[in-house]
Amino acid sequence: MPNIKSAIKRVKVSEKRRLRNASQKSALRTAVKAFETALTSEALVAASKKLDQAASKGLIHKNAANRKKSRLAKKLNALTAQA
Repeated sequence: MPNIKSAIKRVKVSEKRRLRNASQKSALRTAVKAFETALTSEALVAASKKLDQAASKGLIHKNAANRKKSRLAKKLNALTAQA
């Protein structure tokens, strides 16, 4: 455990951020899985929104978010083209 006041604060702040990031990342994964089970446009919108929020917060890279959104949209389009 650090002795310096600023280092103590750093530990507290980084722990708070770690927990917040873990929570947001979990919600992101849940939204993506919900889309993959439902395969509806509403679920795609929700998952895309979560991906964009994660990218804007720096949780994931913006290119990674765009790539995942593209792949999800591709799945939905393939399914609607079949029907």
